[in-house]
Amino acid sequence: MVTAGPTQEPIDPVRYLSNRSSGRMGYAIAGAALEAGHSVVLISGRVNLVPPASARLIPVQTSDEMYEAVHRQLAECDVLVMCAAVADYKPALASPQKIKKTNRPVSLELIPTRDILGSLPQSRSFFVVGFAAETSDLEKNARKKLVEKHCDMIVANDVSGRATGMESADNEVTIFLHDDEEPIKLLRAPKEKIARELIKIISNAKKKV
Repeated sequence: MVTAGPTQEPIDPVRYLSNRSSGRMGYAIAGAALEAGHSVVLISGRVNLVPPASARLIPVQTSDEMYEAVHRQLAECDVLVMCAAVADYKPALASPQKIKKTNRPVSLELIPTRDILGSLPQSRSFFVVGFAAETSDLEKNARKKLVEKHCDMIVANDVSGRATGMESADNEVTIFLHDDEEPIKLLRAPKEKIARELIKIISNAKKKV
């Protein structure tokens, strides 16, 4: 199972909070998994991409919809790749009507979204790959997420620039497994190539668990 793309958290019927994720990395991973002979469920936020033909696509919009979709599919999952850029916060209350522009400042109350990785059962039979998009302290933050979210693997990338990561056709990632293992670095390359290497690494790592 692969999650991909951004979530959109409604402010009112015409506005929402989101991020710059294009979904390309998640879609590339889904395609690479299919090429390797796996069956793939692709849970995707709204993106301008054509999903791999053989993937079972589950479209979602909000973080709550993605949370529910992931949990519905867990029973049939042997590997979960959480590549989606799920919003960390959402409006506490979405207006049912368009908020009209005025000359007064507007404050928007935000509340945390549900933590999908943190909600997964710790006793499980499936392998969990989390993603960490960082702008600083990449290794420190990635290792922290690996432990706190009980992941089997974290794929971290620096999104402070535009050459790789979000909105780019290329990526450059560092893969973290356990504290006693050296990180694996995949240098800048098209996301499709990075995805094929990731599928090989995930398959090998899962055999050791």
